[in-house]
Amino acid sequence: MSNDIRLGQTFPIGATVFEEGVNFCLFSKHAEKVELLLFDAPNDPKPARVIEFDPKRHKIFYYWHLLVEGLKEGQIYAYRVYGPNEPEKGHRFDGTKVLLDPYAKAIAGEEIYDRQKAMQFGVDNCASALRGVVVSAKNDSYDWEGDVPLRIPYASSVIYEIHVGGFTRNSNSGLSPEKRGTFAGLIEKIPYFQELGITTVELLPVHYFDPEDAMPGLTNYWGYSTIGFFAPYHGYSSRKDPLGPVDEFRDMVKALHKAGIEVILDVVFNHTAEGNENGPTLSFRGIDNETYYILEKEKEYYSNYSGCGNSVKANHPVVGGLILDCLRYWVSVMHVDGFRFDLASVFARDIEGNPFQGEAGGTANIIWAIESDPILAGTKLIAEAWDAAGLYSVGKFVELADWFAEWNGPFRDNVRQFVRGDGGMVKKLSDRLLGSPDIYHRKDTDINRSINFVTCHDGFTLNDLVSYNEKHNEANGEDSRDGCNDNWSWNCGVEGETDDVMINTLRLRQIKNFFTILFFSQGTPMLLMGDPVRRTQKGNNNAYCQNNELSWFDWEGEDSHTEETHFVRGLIRLTQSLAIFQEESILDVLELESYDWRELERSEIDVIALKKQYLQMTYNHPRPHITWHGIYFGQPDWSYDSHSLAFTLHHPDAEEQLHVILNAYWRPLLFELPPLGKGKHWHRIIDTSLHSPQDFCEIDVAPIVKTDRYPSQCRSSLVFIAK
Repeated sequence: MSNDIRLGQTFPIGATVFEEGVNFCLFSKHAEKVELLLFDAPNDPKPARVIEFDPKRHKIFYYWHLLVEGLKEGQIYAYRVYGPNEPEKGHRFDGTKVLLDPYAKAIAGEEIYDRQKAMQFGVDNCASALRGVVVSAKNDSYDWEGDVPLRIPYASSVIYEIHVGGFTRNSNSGLSPEKRGTFAGLIEKIPYFQELGITTVELLPVHYFDPEDAMPGLTNYWGYSTIGFFAPYHGYSSRKDPLGPVDEFRDMVKALHKAGIEVILDVVFNHTAEGNENGPTLSFRGIDNETYYILEKEKEYYSNYSGCGNSVKANHPVVGGLILDCLRYWVSVMHVDGFRFDLASVFARDIEGNPFQGEAGGTANIIWAIESDPILAGTKLIAEAWDAAGLYSVGKFVELADWFAEWNGPFRDNVRQFVRGDGGMVKKLSDRLLGSPDIYHRKDTDINRSINFVTCHDGFTLNDLVSYNEKHNEANGEDSRDGCNDNWSWNCGVEGETDDVMINTLRLRQIKNFFTILFFSQGTPMLLMGDPVRRTQKGNNNAYCQNNELSWFDWEGEDSHTEETHFVRGLIRLTQSLAIFQEESILDVLELESYDWRELERSEIDVIALKKQYLQMTYNHPRPHITWHGIYFGQPDWSYDSHSLAFTLHHPDAEEQLHVILNAYWRPLLFELPPLGKGKHWHRIIDTSLHSPQDFCEIDVAPIVKTDRYPSQCRSSLVFIAK
């Protein structure tokens, strides 16, 4: 054993820089031999040095560890791990494969990487394998200039889901070629977020992923194919040195924080890029397959709850520890503000893949460990509360956990159905507008833990939602079998692009209707990249493999869709300024004296007495509240054939009153407006049937309404404010 090799230690796991050198630690329960490979340059075909771990000196429990004196940050390294190749027992060791450290903080070798070589058992892939880069995790290794977490409450948040590469990769982005599609490029576009009113950007996966994990001839664009959970993806860095992506990512976070904008990472802990039993051996599979993955009873096969070939064994203590260490690293060292957990229901499965039952599902597993961790306290934690195997857990993360928020899938579906004109949607819409109390039953929690959205990366863009009845995924190479079939979309009369003025006018109105419902609902709103400028994917609802202009942000849309941008900016500015949308408790629901509305004609009701009752009820109620209406005030129509709903929001302390009319019917309707206190009048802020700038009016110039009724055009939304 060389004189510069010391015993090292079992903690921290990974490669850690000390004054005397670098400590390497790797967990493998079933390995028989481990080698550390040290490279002089990122793409060298062979290591300059191979160090074998002595199991008598360099192994405690199942941790293999040693320290190499004199090594520094920037050292390129990898492992070979030897053991039984017995798939029937869950073991898939292959000593010919060069393996990434699961804790690698940066990754090199992208220029030489070959996924196919990694799939061939017994074939040495050293010359075409990814390698780790030693990164110092010390707080003084980067100048944060006093940066601290922003801690923006959910109630004050507007989330914008964004693909780092696609946001600025287009040649019309106005950026230099080297900055397009990078963290540095995103910094250049911060003014766009500020002008729109965005408080939080949610980045599609930036962990190091395998772009080759796609159909032949295509690339994995979205990045839901992680192989390095601690390392920023090199393709999003304008710097080409091995440590460049780390510092450029931190530069981006620091710049966004200076602009008052949070950073959330979309993280993929449900599966890895290694796929099923036919996939490549890149890291986890070759280090300790049975530890890292949920296997079927016939252990040569992987349980596929993710729909991507394998499922990470998140509730194994070692794997759960890796997940926690990863989240802590991104918060404490990289300063991110939170995480969105892809297919988070995999977290609710035990090490054999069985769903947890009852309260144990919220207190005895990785979910509880994440939200109770002191380093993660106060960060945004958002669950996509389902998986690909049918474990639908929407409501469970909020019910059984105390801090997790959720993507509200029913909000997306029910709002789409209502706006499309489906029957039986009015009652469901009322629940979505109120923060989904039918899903989130707890009274002691923040209603804004419901993340409301109409579109996200997975599915149609908002423009395509009103332009296509069917998905058009031919470019993905699977004959359009991929992608969701239940889109609840409506093309307004013609499939795809059209020159028909009436259809295009209707599509624009529908888009504004979606935006209005999104921002006038209780909960936290989330927008998809490009929706305010009507980004289209030509009907492709699964563009995971389209790293081209089909998916990229079109910056010319900023100029050609000024009406939509004006409308969204106004909506965000208005709702962010109102106390009624900063509430954290569910609004009280007030109801007028009970009538059997179906049996009575309006002429039989004492309307004057009804107005008096309404004024007494709403002005004497001390808490923020909502009252439902139909075409007649106080008389909502909950029937299956109803296609309209109106409601009044009242915040007594803030002296705010808003009245909203949502008409998804295909004919105009005349709506009664509720009475106001003496000296107050309704003023129209929003009418989605009008063109800009009349579609959205600032409060100080909003036109007064002098009658007690107001006409709503077909498929339109109206908003009034009392002053």
